[in-house]
Amino acid sequence: MKLRAELPVAELLAMQAAWLAPARSALLRRATIAQRKRVLDLGAGYGAVTGELARRAGGSVVALDRAGDALRACDASAARVGGDGARLPFQSDAFDLVFTQFGLLWMTPLAVVVAEVARVLTPGGVLVALEPGYGGLIESPPEVVTREVWLAALARAGADPLVGRKLPGLLSVQGLDVRVSLLDTLMPAHPTRLDFLHDLPLTSDESAQLERASHAAKTAQGWQHVAHLPLFLILATKKAQRI
Repeated sequence: MKLRAELPVAELLAMQAAWLAPARSALLRRATIAQRKRVLDLGAGYGAVTGELARRAGGSVVALDRAGDALRACDASAARVGGDGARLPFQSDAFDLVFTQFGLLWMTPLAVVVAEVARVLTPGGVLVALEPGYGGLIESPPEVVTREVWLAALARAGADPLVGRKLPGLLSVQGLDVRVSLLDTLMPAHPTRLDFLHDLPLTSDESAQLERASHAAKTAQGWQHVAHLPLFLILATKKAQRI
């Protein structure tokens, strides 16, 4: 068993970014990204969304990730910084938009990371977050159900599979004004959704269950299989300071 998951391959992250593109685009519009002058791509990885942020923002973009090697693939127009979400290497009030997509999932301790995000946001700045809630994963029929595998393997790898449901409360504690919606689009299950599990630390029983589910998923057509991962779409605004 692998002790800890590594960053998924760039191709998988690119596919994930493409799947989330409509929801992400709408959320960024609501955050008025075109008017934002200093943007942080938090947990940028290989930069699957960095280029999009750079094209849409009204100013500069900084891509941050713990995986320094991955950052080399980020859009060249963005500054690239290696760092940890729990100790952001920036001054307070440094950004007017912080973006993260499946990034806070991997950042611990979550309360400390949220406090750091609040610190680096300017008054009036906004966090745009797309984060999952694996506890509410819906799958059918039984032969493709992998919810418990996701929960156990993500926790074993150091992630928080319940991050989505925890964020609103943690952000509120930091004094941010929080708005939350849920991804409401259900599509036929795609077999590649299980490819992420292969990069996680699995027991032998979990590996066997994954192989059975993968085989069943590859033989399904259309709506024969259903899989829906609840996704929390969050806009959290740092309140302007009173004079």
